[in-house]
Amino acid sequence: MLNTIIAALLSLTLLQAGPSVLWKATVNHIQEDNYQLVLSGSVAPDYYVHPMSDPYAGTILEVDSSQGVFIAGKPVEEFTPSDYKGDTVVTGQYVIKQDLQLLGARKAVVSGTVTWSACSGDFCQMPEDYEFSVEVKIAGQAGNDAKGSASKGLWGLILEAILWGFLMLLTPCVFPMVPMTVSFFLKQSDTPAKGRFNALMYGIFIVLLYTVPICVIIGLTWAVGGAGVTADIFNWLATHWLPNIIFFVIFMIFAASFFGAFEIVLPEKWTTGADAKSSKKGLLGVFFLALTLVLVSFSCTGPIVGTVLIKSTQGEFWTPMVTMLAFSIAFALPFALLAFFPSILQKLPKSGGWLNSVKVVLGFIEIALGLKFLSVADQTYHWHLLDREVYLAIWIVCFTLLGIYLLGKIRFKHDSPLEYLSVGRLVLVIIDFAFVVYMIPGMWGAPLKALSGYLPPLETQDFVLGSPIRSGMTDDYVIAGSDRQSQYGSEVNLVHGLTGYSKLEDGIAAAKEQGKKVFVDITGHGCVNCREMEARVWSDPEVLKRLANNFVIVSLYVDDKTKLPEDQWVTTPEGKVLKDVGRVNSNMVLNRFGVNSQPNYFILDGEGNILAGPRGYNLDIDGFVQFLDL
Repeated sequence: MLNTIIAALLSLTLLQAGPSVLWKATVNHIQEDNYQLVLSGSVAPDYYVHPMSDPYAGTILEVDSSQGVFIAGKPVEEFTPSDYKGDTVVTGQYVIKQDLQLLGARKAVVSGTVTWSACSGDFCQMPEDYEFSVEVKIAGQAGNDAKGSASKGLWGLILEAILWGFLMLLTPCVFPMVPMTVSFFLKQSDTPAKGRFNALMYGIFIVLLYTVPICVIIGLTWAVGGAGVTADIFNWLATHWLPNIIFFVIFMIFAASFFGAFEIVLPEKWTTGADAKSSKKGLLGVFFLALTLVLVSFSCTGPIVGTVLIKSTQGEFWTPMVTMLAFSIAFALPFALLAFFPSILQKLPKSGGWLNSVKVVLGFIEIALGLKFLSVADQTYHWHLLDREVYLAIWIVCFTLLGIYLLGKIRFKHDSPLEYLSVGRLVLVIIDFAFVVYMIPGMWGAPLKALSGYLPPLETQDFVLGSPIRSGMTDDYVIAGSDRQSQYGSEVNLVHGLTGYSKLEDGIAAAKEQGKKVFVDITGHGCVNCREMEARVWSDPEVLKRLANNFVIVSLYVDDKTKLPEDQWVTTPEGKVLKDVGRVNSNMVLNRFGVNSQPNYFILDGEGNILAGPRGYNLDIDGFVQFLDL
């Protein structure tokens, strides 16, 4: 009886005010995309709890995550062990750590519950819970392979934009503006200091006139519907047949204009109005001079600006703005320098027939670039109008004609007679014909890795000399799942003779049956970087061997416009009905993997759990092999 009374009194004593363990949840950034959830507990005096390793009364940690976070491994506990009747218990400070990985998203929320039973002597309380919810954000320069590789792709776009910006100075729409610029600043500069200030502002105004409009458009779409809507709009621009056909037609019209068929200009009242106001003194006059330059140069810069923007819209928010900023800075820099140092004008070549030659060369380039837009529409809608050999044939003919033109054997409407071949022109002829010779083997299936991002995939080609299955591959493996895939309904033929699936659930089922991992390829028909990865990285024998032997491949095209049967439509929580393959894949990829751009790669186990990833555009073959060996 006495023991019962003592036990009851002790139990009442244990019902103290407040929890027996005070917890605090934080998230620490480790490196790149790796984070750690830290639960710091302080056990009340005269109490102890059982560690997680205790199979009967141990503390329990349950972690839930929002989309975009991967729970990596098992939790680890840290404490100074105490002994109670031979059992290891926790007193004082108790820390539980759980590794996390941020999957492409900029932030996510991790929540969960810690459950424990506090004891004093032989008597234990009822279980207590601590619920937590903490936000995981990108920390400083933190990133993952996808972000790092995306930055490499971004730098490539920036470099291309800068080169186009400098090249625009040599176009016949822009070069004649040079004397006007110099004349303006010679007249308007009362003092050297004021002249330098005006020249600086001139360059800044040019940059703003190109960059601000695209920033406003992206900002408005993001403000109205968030980053997902912005990505959807750019994805529509990059993959839907309508904008691609429109861009293709525009490029062909500009090419015809460059060849001399007609002249494309903006309405005269726009340019003359801006030019008239440029005579004003002060910054207002400088602004209108910059506006005049932008408007007058539109017929040459318009198609290039469109190309730069479309190439940078693969589900990215900042990339179009950054690439446009790079283009406009490179375009404005020569004019700003001329405004700083007007005497440079004496060293520049005079306008003449060479400017029309530049224009014609740009016309041939316009045809080549414009063909890419038609190719994207052709691939995403499976029209098969512009398969790889047709695309290559047009490019070969186009650049052959360009070489003949540079030799002076073809003349267009505004060309001057070519009396002799200069050394510079000869160098261009050699480069051009060397490029043509490089492309010719592609008609028989040569990979042409340097052009892999621009050409349609090799599997669209009707005739390939030799067996593509053996191209760049060793003899010590077989095609993955070649004897089992027939039982699933989404089998697809991939590059380099590989086979795989177009549905994630089929790939996971096949991998579980075969005891393999799943290689998830998030890709797009219009994705330039995806084609480069396949041509330059997947083709490596070590990579190809691993993909074929160790993985079941699932290729998820996020821009495929194939319509799905009604029973496969997906309705989002917002009530939007997704009816084609690309939209369904894009929605699933964003929700399950936390990414909205391509290429991105993940490795899953046979249960569909993420083991590694994302890994994005990165041409480092050794790094890709290490990624596959994780």
